[in-house]
Amino acid sequence: MTWKAYHNRGETLRAVINTSSVRRDGVLPMDVAGVAETFRDELDLLAALTLKWHTRLSGNIEQMLAHQPVDLDEAVTVAWSNTAHELAGVRMIIDNYRAHPLDDAMARAMATAADKEHYLLAVMAGRSSLLSEEAALRIGADLEERARLLHRGIPVITPDAAYEEPEVRGSLLERLRAVLAA
Repeated sequence: MTWKAYHNRGETLRAVINTSSVRRDGVLPMDVAGVAETFRDELDLLAALTLKWHTRLSGNIEQMLAHQPVDLDEAVTVAWSNTAHELAGVRMIIDNYRAHPLDDAMARAMATAADKEHYLLAVMAGRSSLLSEEAALRIGADLEERARLLHRGIPVITPDAAYEEPEVRGSLLERLRAVLAA
């Protein structure tokens, strides 16, 4: 892929994401300018959107874990919910085509993507090792459902707002001096 083609694909994908955020109907916006020239078919566009979702989700999980390293389940579910807020149209498209694939190839691709997402959620929450795939898929599906429930009722939670850094207090000697001075 040439630089120009790569750049055009990125621009078209951003336009698709913006359009999906406005429409929020769960349908691939194949009518966006450049889609027909840039993507082979619906599956190709859906794969690009799914990759965008997984990339953003992974980044948000990492960000939340940096601020909340103790309650991993909460950090992962909040990150999923935040990602669903940020890419609401994309999430609706993924959910729609996961439930109603256009053909067998899309059904297989969406099932694999769902398994990968569940695996990521379980491993990042510390609830499964990299070796126990069946347990990870089950736990990841449970975490996704918890995140969906959280997503329905809470606006975006930023790590800085949710997990404030503790107030820096002076050393013991500085605090004693302040008490004596008062």
